[in-house]
Amino acid sequence: MQNKGLVSVFAILFGLVSIYQLSFTFITSKVEDSAKEFANSKFTEDQPHERNVAEARYLDSVANNPVFLGVDYKTAKEKELNKGLDLKGGINVMLEVSVKDILQGLANNTKDAAFNQALENAKELQKTSQDTYLESFFKAFEALPGENNLASPDIFFNKNLEDVIEVGMTNAQVKPIIEKKIDESITSAFEVLRKRIDKFGVTQPNIQRIGKSARILVELPGAKDVDRVKKLLQSTAQLEFWDVYKFEEVAGFLQAADLKAGEIELAKSKTVNTVETTQEETDSTATEEDDVSKLLGGQDVKDSLVDDGKSNPILSKMVSLGSQGSPIIATFRLKDTSVVNGYLRNPQIKSLLPNELRFAKFVWGLPEANPQLEGEETSSLYVLKGNRNNTPPLGGSVVVDARQEFDQMSRVVVSMQMNGQGAKVWEQMTGDAYQNQSQIAIVLDDIVYSAPGVTSGPIAGGRSQISGNFTVPQGQDLANVLRAGKLPASAEIVQGEVVGPTLGQEAINSGVLSFLLALGIVLVWMIFYYGKAGIFADIALLVNILFIFGILAGLGAVLTLPGIAGIVLTIGMSVDANVLIFERIKEELAKGKAQKDAIRDGFNNALSSILDANITTGLTGLILLVFGTGPIQGFATTLLIGIATALFTSIFITRLFIDNYTKNGKDLPCSTSITKNLFTNVNIAFLKKRKMAYIFSAIMLTISAISLFTNGLNQGVDFVGGRTYTVRFAKDVNSAEIQDNLIATFGSAEAKTYGGDNQLKITTKYKVEETGTEVDDEIERMLFETVKKDMPADMTFEKFVGDQEGKSIGRMEYYKVSPTIADDIKRDSFWAVFGSLIVVFLYILLRFRKWQFGLGAVAAIFHDVVIVLGVFSLTYKFMPFSMEIDQAFIAAILTVVGYSLNDTVIVFDRIREFFGEHPNWKMNRVIDVALNSTLGRTLNTSFTTLIVLLCMFFFGAESIRGLLFAIIVGIFVGTYSSLFIATPIMYDTVKRKNIEDLLDRKEEEEAPAVEA
Repeated sequence: MQNKGLVSVFAILFGLVSIYQLSFTFITSKVEDSAKEFANSKFTEDQPHERNVAEARYLDSVANNPVFLGVDYKTAKEKELNKGLDLKGGINVMLEVSVKDILQGLANNTKDAAFNQALENAKELQKTSQDTYLESFFKAFEALPGENNLASPDIFFNKNLEDVIEVGMTNAQVKPIIEKKIDESITSAFEVLRKRIDKFGVTQPNIQRIGKSARILVELPGAKDVDRVKKLLQSTAQLEFWDVYKFEEVAGFLQAADLKAGEIELAKSKTVNTVETTQEETDSTATEEDDVSKLLGGQDVKDSLVDDGKSNPILSKMVSLGSQGSPIIATFRLKDTSVVNGYLRNPQIKSLLPNELRFAKFVWGLPEANPQLEGEETSSLYVLKGNRNNTPPLGGSVVVDARQEFDQMSRVVVSMQMNGQGAKVWEQMTGDAYQNQSQIAIVLDDIVYSAPGVTSGPIAGGRSQISGNFTVPQGQDLANVLRAGKLPASAEIVQGEVVGPTLGQEAINSGVLSFLLALGIVLVWMIFYYGKAGIFADIALLVNILFIFGILAGLGAVLTLPGIAGIVLTIGMSVDANVLIFERIKEELAKGKAQKDAIRDGFNNALSSILDANITTGLTGLILLVFGTGPIQGFATTLLIGIATALFTSIFITRLFIDNYTKNGKDLPCSTSITKNLFTNVNIAFLKKRKMAYIFSAIMLTISAISLFTNGLNQGVDFVGGRTYTVRFAKDVNSAEIQDNLIATFGSAEAKTYGGDNQLKITTKYKVEETGTEVDDEIERMLFETVKKDMPADMTFEKFVGDQEGKSIGRMEYYKVSPTIADDIKRDSFWAVFGSLIVVFLYILLRFRKWQFGLGAVAAIFHDVVIVLGVFSLTYKFMPFSMEIDQAFIAAILTVVGYSLNDTVIVFDRIREFFGEHPNWKMNRVIDVALNSTLGRTLNTSFTTLIVLLCMFFFGAESIRGLLFAIIVGIFVGTYSSLFIATPIMYDTVKRKNIEDLLDRKEEEEAPAVEA
């Protein structure tokens, strides 16, 4: 091998980089384990909330302390290997912004009969259409009888849109304007959600808009209070304009509050020797910031008024104090804001507010990185001029438009236009602010985005320009915020998944166990079968695993349970490459070649098959990556990374060790005394047995087809919509009895044992069309009341649905899919499978240049997929694990496609090679000898891959057992089809053509093959 030095250097550097990337995960694990120990030592198991708070505070206190080689916890947390919801617990939701609400807002809530009828008709069209709601609305509007014009004064030609829509415009001219407005509104809604989550420093959140659709994906690993998260995400953005107090008007109260807080802490210290978490009464002004902070493991607003032993617990936490005439009262570290809130809401401290401040409303500004605190985030405290009704002088619905622009000095400004009603109030507010030299706060979700002053007197006409030290992104964000307030649009959860932390930890434990067991068996098998060469393959395999995890950590990818399954599968693929190489080396040695030449030729001859096999599997992985979502993308990501690293380690790392070992003439037979002659003298007449194989396959396909038409498949909520709950009981339960009770409650329900006999997977389509939070709560309460008699006597609804760590009884997991999303998933799954078949055919056609090879491969794949579906259809009613057809199953099908293709391509490669080496052989002999020569590799690879998958199946997590079962069945069927279906079909189609067209030579008459 050339360039050994370069390969060695690259491998060493890559290995060191991988270890460096993974070191951050070890650092965070170490610190978080210490935090758990600290929290557990302070509070008992029945105080989960207090434990969470104590753990969060511990992590806050040590966040900037160096842990290893100068790396602190905060830095390590940003770079650690991300764990998905199924490993960490948390919430994953797909929100759909209501385009109907936006359209109604754009039309100024018109009563126009045609417009409102089109809205209703569009809703009906959506049930059977793949169009967006907006496209369905346009179709419904144009289908109405009569001359209906979108630019009518009763519809879109109104004060909201008079700047862009003119009377007399055609519907075709109005449509792109409305499309643009809808897109802007959804972008605004996305920004609101992003701000709601990002500003609280959520660990590893994922918030993304799905293409140009109205759907927004939100993933929050580690969320503590899922109920509040869901309500927060679905609440409509509330943009408000408030007058604010100046610093000097509030400074006196702040000082008095600090003194009173000190007295409270002093009184507490006399009766309590240790710091405890206490809860103070909170009023209705609690903000969503407090909710999110609590949900995601931060400090709770209502928690202890900790003063760190200081007599001035509020002022001691200040980073800076406000100044004369400023709307900023003081600036605090972001992590201290909830504690300060706790003081400000304490009844004793609130009573200190003077009469003119009795309706004051304390809110925070957007977090900002503070360079004086090494980039730590701070937030400024503002005091709004509230009133008895707690309503703002001006709401955001009056904003017609807002844009980021540049003024004459090239500074970033935000221009804002209000409607006539808002312009009058705005003129009054700006006039008062100008006269008092005060500011007006722009508030969204109780967060101050900007508090500009008024420098030019009362602003008439409703058009304003907000200036400040904005960057372009900041200006765009503020414009989005202003636009978000003018079109209140609800966001419904159309797909959601909740995983409790207990299930996540169990998944990690089972995943690690099955992974190590599978790895151990494979390592031992390779040594048993290939001797010293197997040791080199094992080293390459371990390096491959290091590379995979290192790349995942470096890319910031998310590790999921299907992802672990993907890694385990790459173990089999990595072994497959080495098996191909070692088998070819053995063949070259058997020809009498010198060991050095045999090793060189073995690697070279195996390279073509290895590349073909991995490229075809990689193509199916790419299709999964494109069409899959969430965990399935995690599976595809690890599979693709594993293919790339397996190629490098199998070809180059193994070669380095073999060349170094044999350079002084040491013998390396690539076998042991037991395995030396296995599969060397096998002569099976595969082609002669093809008719028997055709009959057997026809029977299997017929049985599968009949079962699919009669029994059907157990379609999961991914494909039909509905809600699924994983419920764990304190003792074993009768699933049939509970299912009868659930049917009585919901009308339609299914309960199946899931894992142990004390755990059920419950599915219902009750109110499947309704997606509001209230409906979710209603169904969960109905579920709780139905299973309550089988729960412990002290089980409450709050305990049942809670997601505290260590939870062992109650609702452990929840998954919801609306019918609309289910239709989309079903469509994407169909295109994923169909697309993979097309890609496979085209690749083989390109690679082998004859359509007969492509036909054989696609026929074998179709054969495998139908039989796997048939097995699921025949057995799902009595199997002791979930066999639902969902997105994970589609991933399994495509994996089967890749694996079957892998086998088939390797056989085709050998056939093509033998055609060239033996031009005088008869065609049937060439094919039979080629099939026999690959038999050792086929069975060896299938065995090692099956061992790996069986370990995951028996010892891994329950949630991926169905996926693994499909792959296991697929490996059996795929191994069979590559030998008895793909190649015979290719052979039979060639026989009916001119043989010279395939071989460019005259083929002799067919002679009988040798029987085994």
